[in-house]
Amino acid sequence: MKTFKILGLLLTYPVPETVDLWPSMLDLLEQEKILPKKQLKQLQIWAEGNRKKDIYALQEDYVETFDRGRGHCLHLFEHVHGESRERGQAMVDLTSVYAEKGLLINETELPDYLPMFLEYCSLCEFSEAQSLLGEVSNIIASIGAKLKQRDNNYYLIFDSLLVLAKAKVDKKIIDAAIAFVNAEDNSLDALDKEWEEAEAFGGDPQVSDCHSCSSMDEQTIKIVGGL
Repeated sequence: MKTFKILGLLLTYPVPETVDLWPSMLDLLEQEKILPKKQLKQLQIWAEGNRKKDIYALQEDYVETFDRGRGHCLHLFEHVHGESRERGQAMVDLTSVYAEKGLLINETELPDYLPMFLEYCSLCEFSEAQSLLGEVSNIIASIGAKLKQRDNNYYLIFDSLLVLAKAKVDKKIIDAAIAFVNAEDNSLDALDKEWEEAEAFGGDPQVSDCHSCSSMDEQTIKIVGGL
């Protein structure tokens, strides 16, 4: 079952090797028939449009979307624990859970990185994966709502994840996300402040970016090539 992992791969930093494999990934989604046709069609249109863009423009868009602050950060525990001590223990616990299914990560990888979490889901039975995804559905819904409010089509991937989770999302979460975007301060002073906060949040440069799964590009090629 590769659907969860492929959706995670679509959320990783776009490099030419990955982007070239997007059509094959979408073919696999179609073959598995887990994702409804409506969401599959939307992702096909999204991928086709993005593949026409210059790779540097695509990468810049990705960085602007996921690495310019915490609102869209792909590290799940950032939205739950922030920089509290609880986050460290949660990381340790999640790493141990991954190891039980043979998913081993190195010290430069953060286990709460959403594509990594989705890779783990792909190793589970569908019902278990669906339940796990449901546990983080409010985070996924919040990020997706912010992206949609900003007319950023990456929201389509988050919508697909919510469809798979089949979890009831608290409407207050969506309303709060939309209100956050509507009240957003886009002034230069606010941008400077966000950069300062992002630097403080980043810590170790090896693991600071929200696309910090160092082995993901190699995995992409193995997944698609091996099926």
